[in-house]
Amino acid sequence: MRGLAAIGSATASSELNRLGIRNAHISGPVSWTPGVSVAGPALTLQFMPKREDLYQVDEYAEPEKQLHRHVLYHTQPGDVVVVDARGNMSSGVFGEMMLSYFAGRGGRGIIVDGCIRDVRRARTLGLGLWIRGVTPNFHSQTDIFPTAVNVPVACGNTVVEPGDIIVADDDGAVVVPIALAPRLVEAASRHAEWEDFARIRLAEGGDLRRYYPLSDEARPEYEQWRATRLDGLARPDRSEEIAS
Repeated sequence: MRGLAAIGSATASSELNRLGIRNAHISGPVSWTPGVSVAGPALTLQFMPKREDLYQVDEYAEPEKQLHRHVLYHTQPGDVVVVDARGNMSSGVFGEMMLSYFAGRGGRGIIVDGCIRDVRRARTLGLGLWIRGVTPNFHSQTDIFPTAVNVPVACGNTVVEPGDIIVADDDGAVVVPIALAPRLVEAASRHAEWEDFARIRLAEGGDLRRYYPLSDEARPEYEQWRATRLDGLARPDRSEEIAS
């Protein structure tokens, strides 16, 4: 997962496009925790439009009937909860207490196509938060209610299946189909490496046409840079040993 987090959502999205997934971006939720990057398996929660004869549970009544709790019971270290809250802006899917529990179980982030509440305290928990907004209302106070846990959901108009890998950072959240994750890591690692080289050359005033994307003319230069870099990584630093 560390490799996917280092890749970032932008590279993940473009490489997934090359692997046949045209648009893996979960559109709508944005980062409320700048600088935080996560990559982890998805736990999913689905909401539906509220119908009072099906769901009359109050905020604290009959807790075990409130399925938004149950998705958190499955938390393993590194997990990311993904919530199809239908883009609703008047229901706070999770608050401070629920998110404290999730963080305590080792959860890494939440993606909500809707809102949370208690955001000031939620931001202190060390989680990554990708949401549409905030509200003081509780999860089923107005128009939606939780209906299913760990089923395929449409979050931000993007299909997310339980166990898919979520890669999220300041650019947004991307869903990586679990079967494509190994190929993505391999392809994105190559991509990130030549981008490192191109970034250096461009910062030195290099020709954009030569270095981005990497041209055939620049490839020998890149390969030499790469070989030198790999040699430096492979050769141990023995300066302390020599000094002693």
